[in-house]
Amino acid sequence: MRVAHLGLTDFRNYETAEVGFDAGPNLIVGINGQGKTNLVEALAYLSTLGSHRVSSDQALIRFGRDSAIVRARLEHGDRNVLVEVQLNRVGANRAQVNRGPIKPRELPRYVATVVFAPEDLALVRGEPSGRRRFLDELLVQKSPRFAGILSDYDRVLRQRNTLLKSARAARTPAEKLTTLDVWDERLVQLGVEIVIGRRDLIERLREPVRDAYERIAGAEHRADLSARLSILGSQPDDEASTDVLDGGAGLTPMSAAESFRASLAAQRRAELDRGITLVGPHRDDLVLTLNGLPARGYASHGESWSFALSLKLASAEVLRTDAPLGDPVLILDDVFAELDERRRASLSAAITGFEQVLITAAVENDVPQELRGTTIRIHAGRVVEPGAAE
Repeated sequence: MRVAHLGLTDFRNYETAEVGFDAGPNLIVGINGQGKTNLVEALAYLSTLGSHRVSSDQALIRFGRDSAIVRARLEHGDRNVLVEVQLNRVGANRAQVNRGPIKPRELPRYVATVVFAPEDLALVRGEPSGRRRFLDELLVQKSPRFAGILSDYDRVLRQRNTLLKSARAARTPAEKLTTLDVWDERLVQLGVEIVIGRRDLIERLREPVRDAYERIAGAEHRADLSARLSILGSQPDDEASTDVLDGGAGLTPMSAAESFRASLAAQRRAELDRGITLVGPHRDDLVLTLNGLPARGYASHGESWSFALSLKLASAEVLRTDAPLGDPVLILDDVFAELDERRRASLSAAITGFEQVLITAAVENDVPQELRGTTIRIHAGRVVEPGAAE
């Protein structure tokens, strides 16, 4: 898959923009603050329904406007697809494919991207929520049906938390809160699919992550992945925890459901006291280790960069092999300025062969010569030198 043309209306600092892209490397150049990242952020939104920079869609709509529109013409082999999304300040967002309405959550069926940006250091050094989001976005791109499962789980979780808060306020005894049992079972049904889906995805990522880390940083360290699962009694926020980190390797859907139910029962009193759900995939973590030590606490700055980059390169490899769309559009947002010469060369070699790569840079010379293909220059929210005609 590749993007042939991207159009924006009132997105970030763009009043309007129309830009074409070629196969292979595309270099987007401009000094900081002109809108380079905004351009690729718009494209990535179509595949993840979120920004890698902010948590709210409101920040993506141009100041003083009620909505923003992102549209992209994509080429899938010999087939062209036009995808569009309208982000609204008030009311639900809207989406179309080939001018026909669809639910926004269906967009990842048509668009696949992998973004690597400076913010991705948080995958290694940040909180569990960022790593959960990384897994879930990849899970949806690999298996689009998970978009509905994750959305339904979030809805059930919110409703269950509302019930817990109401029970806490009314001081309802746990034994009389029979309504909670209904929500428990729905939470288990949906949660088990997410736990097993993430477990399988982590296992699929392990070897590509190890290979990518060795290519980028050398063979002196062994990178690895596992999961910390709350349904097995783990505590995701405790880096010193001695929880079993086998990622639930032996879990089946049936045994996972049994563990989930048992954990909910064990936590019932604590949940009523706090008014929140303490067990489930929303409380899990992806654990990153180097030579058996948690990368979050022990990795140097360079090692953290290498690990984050390895996660994204592994994601791209998994999508190109397993996902229905094949090669994702690889987006490198202001990455090369952060890398030394050896890592720049390693990254350049690793992405050779992907159907399309979009690279943003403030300084053109930061990017290896072999990746300076089609060049697009940005100034003050305008494309001043489009690289490919529509």
